[in-house]
Order: sequence, then C-alpha cells, then structure tokens
Amino acid sequence: MRLALFADIHGNRQAFSACLEAARAQGAERFILLGDLVGYGADPEWVVDTVKALVEDRAVAVRGNHDSAIGIDNDAMNAEAQAVIEWTRGRLGAAQRRFLAELPLMHQEDDRLYVHSEASSPTKWRYVRDASDAARSMMAADAQITFCGHIHRPALYSMSSTAKMTSFVPTTGVAVQLLAGRRWLAVLGSVGQPRDGNPAAAFAMFDTERREITYHRAPYDIEAAAGRIRDNGLPDWLADRLFAGR
Repeated sequence: MRLALFADIHGNRQAFSACLEAARAQGAERFILLGDLVGYGADPEWVVDTVKALVEDRAVAVRGNHDSAIGIDNDAMNAEAQAVIEWTRGRLGAAQRRFLAELPLMHQEDDRLYVHSEASSPTKWRYVRDASDAARSMMAADAQITFCGHIHRPALYSMSSTAKMTSFVPTTGVAVQLLAGRRWLAVLGSVGQPRDGNPAAAFAMFDTERREITYHRAPYDIEAAAGRIRDNGLPDWLADRLFAGR
C-alpha cells in the first residue's frame, strides 16, 4: 500500500491542497496526518473539515500541540502563537473543536507508529533535533518505524541492533529503503510552514511492501496563503516566513 504522510499543515489551505493533489498523482491509497492541523494559517476550518473527511475514509490522524491548544491553553507557546490559537479557536465550530480534542496522541499499526512529536512522552511535545533525541523516541516505541513531525524540517534516523545511530537529511524525490535490520525514525517536513529554507510544501510517500520512503515537495500559491493571513489580521511575520521557508 502507498501511504501519503503529512505533518504540520497549520491551517494552510493552499499548501495542503497542493500536497493532496501531488500525493494522489503519486498513487496514494491512504492518508496519514501527523498533527498540527491548525495554528498559524488562515484556513483552519477548511483544513479540519478536509482531514475529518479523510479520516472517515480510512485515513489516520493524530493530535499535535497546536491542535491540543485549541481546547487547553499551552503555556509553552509564545505570546504570538497563543494569539493565533485564540483566533483559530474563534473560527472553529463545536464539532471541529471536538474532532481535534478527540484525536489520539499516537496510533500504531503493523510495524509503524505515528506520533506528532516523539514517542517517549508525546504530551511534552519534545523536538527531535538530533540523534540522541531520535534514540530516546525509538527506544520508547514498540515499532520498527516511527513517523513524526513537529520540527518542520525533514530528517531520517536509524538505529542498528547494537544501538548505533545514523542520521541524514533525505534528498527530495529519492526513495530510501527502511531496512528490516534497523529501527527507523522518519521526521517529516511541514506542509504549511516549512522551516528548512525551502518554501515548497513538504510531504512523504511510504510504500509498505517495498518499505521505501520518498520525501517530496509541492510548490503552491504562497501569495494566496500569505494574503489570507494578512486579510484576516494575523501577524505579518506569519505571512512573510512562508516565502523564505523559515
């Protein structure tokens, strides 16, 4: 089965639409949403409704820290991020807020674990910044392959049977086989707010039979997404950073 994996959509309708179209063109048979559907972007209602429809059609979605903050204030967020959460909360209806609140923190199927941040303590929303962070998550997971997001930058980590770690930044469009003799942590880039210097929306495809992951980028109408942010009175920096991918 060909899985399409998305993380950190952040209310960016234009970016998510581009990724969905690209994934379907790649033959996606099922969709995996790794959290932070909302926050920062100006179209949270559309994103939540779109994901809800996907979940009703066999997709998997887990909850991110911005999704959680819609129902419970997150003191770890900076003041500007919290202000956007307040705006987002006011835009979402009761059913949309309930959908976010009821999303699981993790979901495991077969040899794969899906989580927004990392597996050792998903409610602490820790970032996987390096091999030691990745190792902590891998050791806590009862799965050979973990998929996560949260940091908005793509990366791949693996652990040998002797706990030796390797890591690298995957090349866009190049398939990587996740060998059965190692454990893996695949960190996705962000759909709606990339922070790796590439403004194109990020997603990945995973072939469960070949055990291959391929990272992709989807160009989208950044001007339109930035315009929606400005038109709704959200901070200009949220629009500006989309052009730089930072």
